[in-house]
Amino acid sequence: MAVTFSDLHTETGLKALDQFLSGKSYICCDKLTKDDVKVFGAVLEAPNLDLYPNASKWYQAVSSQLSSSFPGKAVGVRVVSGAAPAAAEAAPAKEAAAGDDDDDLDLFGDETEEEKKAAEARESSKAPAKKKESGKSSVLLDIKPWDDETDMKKLEEAVRAVEQEGLFWGASKLMPVGYGIKKLQIMLTIIDDLVSVDTLIEECLTVEPINEYVQSCDIVAFNKI
Repeated sequence: MAVTFSDLHTETGLKALDQFLSGKSYICCDKLTKDDVKVFGAVLEAPNLDLYPNASKWYQAVSSQLSSSFPGKAVGVRVVSGAAPAAAEAAPAKEAAAGDDDDDLDLFGDETEEEKKAAEARESSKAPAKKKESGKSSVLLDIKPWDDETDMKKLEEAVRAVEQEGLFWGASKLMPVGYGIKKLQIMLTIIDDLVSVDTLIEECLTVEPINEYVQSCDIVAFNKI
Protein backbone atom coordinates (compact mmCIF):
# COMPACT_ATOMS: atom_id res chain seq x y z
CA MET A 1 0.00 0.00 0.00
CA ALA A 2 1.49 3.32 -1.06
CA VAL A 3 1.22 6.09 1.58
CA THR A 4 1.88 9.78 0.83
CA PHE A 5 2.56 12.61 3.26
CA SER A 6 3.31 16.22 2.34
CA ASP A 7 5.82 18.64 3.83
CA LEU A 8 7.12 16.38 6.60
CA HIS A 9 9.76 18.97 7.40
CA THR A 10 7.02 21.32 8.63
CA GLU A 11 4.84 21.32 11.77
CA THR A 12 1.71 20.72 9.69
CA GLY A 13 3.18 17.67 8.01
CA LEU A 14 4.52 16.21 11.27
CA LYS A 15 1.17 16.74 12.98
CA ALA A 16 -0.61 14.87 10.19
CA LEU A 17 1.91 12.03 10.46
CA ASP A 18 1.50 11.90 14.24
CA GLN A 19 -2.26 11.66 13.93
CA PHE A 20 -2.00 8.95 11.28
CA LEU A 21 0.27 6.87 13.52
CA SER A 22 -2.05 7.01 16.50
CA GLY A 23 -2.52 3.42 17.65
CA LYS A 24 -0.08 2.11 15.03
CA SER A 25 3.51 0.89 15.19
CA TYR A 26 4.24 1.37 11.48
CA ILE A 27 2.71 3.06 8.44
CA CYS A 28 0.59 0.22 7.12
CA CYS A 29 1.57 -3.05 8.78
CA ASP A 30 2.90 -4.46 12.00
CA LYS A 31 6.43 -4.49 10.63
CA LEU A 32 8.81 -2.26 8.69
CA THR A 33 7.94 -1.82 5.01
CA LYS A 34 9.08 0.32 2.11
CA ASP A 35 6.42 2.90 3.00
CA ASP A 36 8.08 3.45 6.40
CA VAL A 37 11.44 3.87 4.73
CA LYS A 38 10.18 6.46 2.28
CA VAL A 39 8.41 8.51 4.95
CA PHE A 40 11.38 8.19 7.27
CA GLY A 41 13.63 9.67 4.61
CA ALA A 42 11.37 12.70 4.24
CA VAL A 43 11.55 13.56 7.96
CA LEU A 44 14.61 15.74 8.53
CA GLU A 45 15.07 14.95 12.21
CA ALA A 46 13.49 12.96 15.02
CA PRO A 47 10.05 14.44 15.86
CA ASN A 48 9.69 16.05 19.28
CA LEU A 49 8.41 13.46 21.74
CA ASP A 50 6.21 15.98 23.58
CA LEU A 51 4.66 17.45 20.44
CA TYR A 52 4.46 14.35 18.29
CA PRO A 53 4.60 11.28 20.56
CA ASN A 54 3.31 8.81 17.99
CA ALA A 55 5.60 10.05 15.24
CA SER A 56 8.56 10.16 17.64
CA LYS A 57 8.13 6.53 18.74
CA TRP A 58 7.68 5.43 15.15
CA TYR A 59 10.80 7.35 14.05
CA GLN A 60 12.94 5.74 16.75
CA ALA A 61 11.65 2.25 15.89
CA VAL A 62 12.38 2.67 12.19
CA SER A 63 15.80 4.20 12.88
CA SER A 64 16.70 1.31 15.18
CA GLN A 65 15.74 -1.34 12.61
CA LEU A 66 17.57 0.34 9.77
CA SER A 67 20.70 0.80 11.87
CA SER A 68 20.77 -2.85 12.92
CA SER A 69 20.15 -4.10 9.37
CA PHE A 70 22.55 -1.70 7.65
CA PRO A 71 25.15 -0.55 10.23
CA GLY A 72 27.16 2.48 9.15
CA LYS A 73 24.96 3.21 6.11
CA ALA A 74 22.87 6.29 5.55
CA VAL A 75 19.26 5.70 4.63
CA GLY A 76 18.79 6.85 1.07
CA VAL A 77 15.18 7.50 0.03
CA ARG A 78 13.21 9.80 -2.19
CA VAL A 79 10.89 12.38 -0.57
CA VAL A 80 7.38 11.22 -1.34
CA SER A 81 5.79 14.62 -2.00
CA GLY A 82 6.26 18.26 -1.23
CA ALA A 83 9.39 20.35 -1.71
CA ALA A 84 12.16 19.36 0.70
CA PRO A 85 15.45 21.18 1.36
CA ALA A 86 18.52 19.99 -0.53
CA ALA A 87 19.91 18.47 2.66
CA ALA A 88 16.99 16.07 2.75
CA GLU A 89 17.61 14.81 -0.77
CA ALA A 90 19.54 11.55 -0.79
CA ALA A 91 20.11 8.76 -3.24
CA PRO A 92 16.85 6.89 -3.92
CA ALA A 93 16.57 3.46 -2.38
CA LYS A 94 16.70 0.57 -4.77
CA GLU A 95 13.14 -0.73 -5.19
CA ALA A 96 12.44 -4.34 -4.33
CA ALA A 97 10.34 -6.52 -6.60
CA ALA A 98 7.28 -4.65 -7.85
CA GLY A 99 3.96 -5.25 -6.12
CA ASP A 100 1.86 -3.46 -3.53
CA ASP A 101 1.78 -6.51 -1.26
CA ASP A 102 5.60 -6.66 -1.06
CA ASP A 103 6.25 -5.63 2.54
CA ASP A 104 9.92 -6.58 2.64
CA LEU A 105 12.37 -4.23 0.94
CA ASP A 106 15.96 -4.67 -0.20
CA LEU A 107 16.94 -1.06 0.52
CA PHE A 108 20.35 -0.88 -1.04
CA GLY A 109 20.73 -4.07 -3.03
CA ASP A 110 23.40 -5.26 -0.57
CA GLU A 111 23.38 -8.94 0.33
CA THR A 112 23.77 -10.18 3.85
CA GLU A 113 26.23 -12.98 4.56
CA GLU A 114 23.35 -15.45 4.78
CA GLU A 115 22.04 -14.34 1.39
CA LYS A 116 25.49 -14.65 -0.18
CA LYS A 117 25.91 -18.17 1.17
CA ALA A 118 22.45 -19.15 -0.07
CA ALA A 119 23.25 -17.75 -3.54
CA GLU A 120 26.55 -19.64 -3.65
CA ALA A 121 24.76 -22.83 -2.63
CA ARG A 122 22.24 -22.36 -5.43
CA GLU A 123 25.00 -21.82 -7.99
CA SER A 124 26.89 -24.85 -6.75
CA SER A 125 23.79 -27.01 -7.11
CA LYS A 126 23.45 -25.84 -10.73
CA ALA A 127 27.05 -26.65 -11.64
CA PRO A 128 27.40 -29.98 -13.46
CA ALA A 129 28.92 -32.70 -11.34
CA LYS A 130 32.48 -33.50 -12.30
CA LYS A 131 32.55 -36.74 -14.23
CA LYS A 132 34.30 -39.46 -12.30
CA GLU A 133 37.44 -40.58 -14.08
CA SER A 134 37.08 -44.10 -15.46
CA GLY A 135 39.29 -46.83 -14.05
CA LYS A 136 42.02 -48.64 -15.99
CA SER A 137 43.09 -52.27 -16.12
CA SER A 138 46.23 -54.14 -17.13
CA VAL A 139 45.63 -57.35 -19.09
CA LEU A 140 47.96 -60.15 -20.16
CA LEU A 141 46.81 -62.21 -23.16
CA ASP A 142 47.99 -65.53 -24.59
CA ILE A 143 47.41 -65.58 -28.37
CA LYS A 144 47.93 -68.98 -29.95
CA PRO A 145 48.57 -69.69 -33.64
CA TRP A 146 47.12 -72.54 -35.70
CA ASP A 147 50.37 -74.46 -36.04
CA ASP A 148 54.15 -74.21 -36.16
CA GLU A 149 54.02 -72.86 -39.71
CA THR A 150 52.12 -69.67 -38.71
CA ASP A 151 54.17 -66.53 -39.28
CA MET A 152 54.32 -65.16 -35.72
CA LYS A 153 55.65 -61.79 -36.86
CA LYS A 154 52.61 -61.24 -39.08
CA LEU A 155 50.39 -62.53 -36.27
CA GLU A 156 51.71 -59.87 -33.90
CA GLU A 157 51.41 -57.16 -36.56
CA ALA A 158 47.77 -58.14 -37.13
CA VAL A 159 47.06 -58.05 -33.39
CA ARG A 160 48.66 -54.65 -32.88
CA ALA A 161 46.76 -53.31 -35.90
CA VAL A 162 43.57 -53.54 -33.85
CA GLU A 163 42.84 -50.02 -32.64
CA GLN A 164 40.12 -48.84 -30.26
CA GLU A 165 39.62 -45.80 -28.10
CA GLY A 166 40.93 -46.69 -24.66
CA LEU A 167 43.10 -49.60 -25.88
CA PHE A 168 46.90 -49.47 -25.55
CA TRP A 169 49.14 -52.37 -26.61
CA GLY A 170 52.27 -53.02 -24.54
CA ALA A 171 55.25 -55.35 -24.40
CA SER A 172 55.14 -58.82 -25.91
CA LYS A 173 57.20 -62.00 -26.22
CA LEU A 174 57.00 -65.42 -27.81
CA MET A 175 56.56 -68.37 -25.48
CA PRO A 176 57.05 -72.07 -26.44
CA VAL A 177 53.96 -74.23 -26.31
CA GLY A 178 55.29 -77.56 -27.60
CA TYR A 179 55.96 -79.42 -30.82
CA GLY A 180 57.76 -76.35 -32.16
CA ILE A 181 54.71 -74.12 -31.69
CA LYS A 182 55.06 -70.77 -29.97
CA LYS A 183 52.37 -68.47 -28.61
CA LEU A 184 52.35 -64.66 -28.43
CA GLN A 185 52.07 -63.32 -24.92
CA ILE A 186 51.20 -59.61 -25.00
CA MET A 187 50.33 -56.90 -22.46
CA LEU A 188 47.62 -54.32 -22.98
CA THR A 189 46.13 -51.51 -20.94
CA ILE A 190 42.45 -50.60 -21.24
CA ILE A 191 40.12 -47.91 -19.99
CA ASP A 192 37.37 -49.95 -18.38
CA ASP A 193 34.42 -47.85 -19.56
CA LEU A 194 35.61 -47.94 -23.18
CA VAL A 195 36.99 -51.42 -23.79
CA SER A 196 35.67 -54.91 -23.00
CA VAL A 197 38.37 -57.57 -23.23
CA ASP A 198 35.84 -60.29 -23.99
CA THR A 199 34.39 -58.25 -26.83
CA LEU A 200 37.89 -57.45 -28.07
CA ILE A 201 38.69 -61.17 -28.30
CA GLU A 202 35.37 -62.29 -29.78
CA GLU A 203 34.86 -59.47 -32.31
CA CYS A 204 38.40 -58.41 -33.21
CA LEU A 205 41.12 -60.95 -32.45
CA THR A 206 39.43 -64.19 -33.53
CA VAL A 207 37.59 -63.03 -36.67
CA GLU A 208 38.64 -62.30 -40.23
CA PRO A 209 41.25 -61.37 -41.26
CA ILE A 210 43.20 -61.97 -38.03
CA ASN A 211 41.86 -65.51 -37.61
CA GLU A 212 44.10 -66.45 -40.52
CA TYR A 213 46.89 -66.40 -37.92
CA VAL A 214 45.08 -66.60 -34.56
CA GLN A 215 43.56 -69.87 -33.39
CA SER A 216 42.54 -68.73 -29.87
CA CYS A 217 43.04 -66.07 -27.18
CA ASP A 218 43.13 -66.55 -23.41
CA ILE A 219 43.21 -64.03 -20.58
CA VAL A 220 46.20 -64.89 -18.39
CA ALA A 221 45.96 -61.98 -15.96
CA PHE A 222 43.56 -59.09 -15.41
CA ASN A 223 44.45 -56.43 -12.84
CA LYS A 224 42.86 -53.08 -11.97
CA ILE A 225 45.33 -50.21 -12.07
